[in-house]
Amino acid sequence: MSMSALPLFRFGIIADPQYAAIPPHAAMDRHYANSLTKVAEAIVIFNSWDLSFVMTLGDVIDRSFKSFDDILPLYEKLRHEALFLLGNHDFSVSAGHLSEVATRLGMPSPYYSFSRHGWRFIVLDGNEISTFALPEGHPHRALAAQMLAELEAKGARNAHRWNAALSDAQFAWLGDQIAEAAAAGEKVIVMNHYPVHLPSEHGMWDSERIVALLASHDNVVAYLNGHDHVGNYGKAGACHFVNFKGVVDTESENAFAIVEVYPDRLEIRGFGREESRTLVY
Repeated sequence: MSMSALPLFRFGIIADPQYAAIPPHAAMDRHYANSLTKVAEAIVIFNSWDLSFVMTLGDVIDRSFKSFDDILPLYEKLRHEALFLLGNHDFSVSAGHLSEVATRLGMPSPYYSFSRHGWRFIVLDGNEISTFALPEGHPHRALAAQMLAELEAKGARNAHRWNAALSDAQFAWLGDQIAEAAAAGEKVIVMNHYPVHLPSEHGMWDSERIVALLASHDNVVAYLNGHDHVGNYGKAGACHFVNFKGVVDTESENAFAIVEVYPDRLEIRGFGREESRTLVY
């Protein structure tokens, strides 16, 4: 049996449940309330596998802070560690709750990193410079409005207020984390809500600098995201960029994945609408 016949470890991925107790949006094929059933079904399957953790790639809810009270208890049935990152819809809450979202999701901070089996996972907060995630009067809101106006003036396809950017401080932290991982002999997987490559109307406002950074380090293996519910795949440098499909789309068909990490490749096992992929590194 060759070395690579068994994975080093596995983890689960689920993107964009966008749960809310509201009727479906037929034209967009979004079935907000049905995400409770789909997430519960995904958890049953995740529990039948040996996983290091399960990451939800943002947009746990579609709107309303009380929506968290319906969907988060489902994760208590997960026998693995449940990890979260922040999506744009997670901030579709009243102004008084904006500062509580990361805490409600049990996150250590809005962006963070952790290591498993000699791999470093870097979890970004793609909403840091945005028009929605911060209270009125916050300097990041003014900066976001300025960035958006500049992109609109250029006719950029990602010039939408449902996208956002990293702060310079977070971007510097990302570079430091990649360098620290390299020094420690760790491969890196970056996770964020928003795509950065291939360019799309859902891409982060500062996609170009993020892609340039990730493509310039050979220890960065993959960047995993949600946000664009139809899914996508691209490659820049040695880095694979995988956009996972949204759970909220379609009435009953699910979308989630198990990622198996081997010494020479990532095997993505897609369930429901999610595609299976082999990513060699």
